[in-house]
Amino acid sequence: MTPIRKSLLAFAAATACITIGHAAFADELSIMASGGAWQDAQRKAWFEPFTKDTGVKIVEQEYLGDLGKVKAMVDTGNVPIDLVTVETATVLQGCDAGILERLDYSKIGPRDKFIEGSALDCGVGLDAYGDILAYDPTVLKEAPTSVLDLFDTTKFPGKRAMRKFPAQNLEWALMADGVAPADVYKVLGTPEGVDRAFKKLDTIKKDIVWWDAGAQPAQLLASKEVVMTTAWNGRIQNAIDTDGKPFKIIWNNQILEYDMIAIPKGAKNPEAAYKYLAYISTPENNAKLASYITYGPVRTDAASFVAADALPKLPNAPDHLSGAYLVADTEFWGDYGEDLVKRFNAWLAQ
Repeated sequence: MTPIRKSLLAFAAATACITIGHAAFADELSIMASGGAWQDAQRKAWFEPFTKDTGVKIVEQEYLGDLGKVKAMVDTGNVPIDLVTVETATVLQGCDAGILERLDYSKIGPRDKFIEGSALDCGVGLDAYGDILAYDPTVLKEAPTSVLDLFDTTKFPGKRAMRKFPAQNLEWALMADGVAPADVYKVLGTPEGVDRAFKKLDTIKKDIVWWDAGAQPAQLLASKEVVMTTAWNGRIQNAIDTDGKPFKIIWNNQILEYDMIAIPKGAKNPEAAYKYLAYISTPENNAKLASYITYGPVRTDAASFVAADALPKLPNAPDHLSGAYLVADTEFWGDYGEDLVKRFNAWLAQ
């Protein structure tokens, strides 16, 4: 059993309680996140309770996750945000480029209490989410059994939606072409492996509808524009639980990732930012998000604080880690992401 698998399955609880009283370090804290059901969940789980406990008002902003927007702020010296949510694939790039501050974990919490790979130098984990496959059984009568069924247009004809980004798509393409999950990043780290992944994507390119915002997969399924779609598990579960959609989630061959939060270089309220990071990183508070959207905690000692009805729906619930799955390699995407994005965009334009 790998260290990452061990830490992902570490659902034993230990309590640690931090009480934050009203503070005078700032009146406002500006947080930029990617909107939708996920930002709504953060508001209920963290923004509003933090304001109640500290008296610090959270000013919310939204963006599509483009690190270029943060870079423009840093480059001009005008940084109106104190915290920004970022994907694991961009944290290392932002760190190396000097866009994000290197974090002092003595102000946040014990780094070894986070699932391996979710506490990085410039970004701390918010939650664990799954890149999964979703479909509507009222439309697609035969149920897929794996995310890799995306590539089977004979058995599952029709349009399928995928995110307009190379991460996840290239990994799934290689797995669909016979590469074992354990070897995906080794193969993708070679020119031949990259060519192989794009060649596999070529086989379904004409059948793909591209999405670039988290709310779109559920909308595409609901409008019956596609027969299946990749998605972030919480967005689909929210459509099932809140909107009554009949969608189904396929976990086999999911890619497990972590949402991160970071302090942009030059943020004006770093002390308040650290207070917020410490607040949401306690096991009790880290577990609260799962009550509002089905993303799992990244603290290894937080599982006992997760609501019982939410636990089976989490991507890092034991049942969802018993089959084939892949943990996204943040270091790989930090090293190769920029080049692969350029290659992907060129491929799209062909």
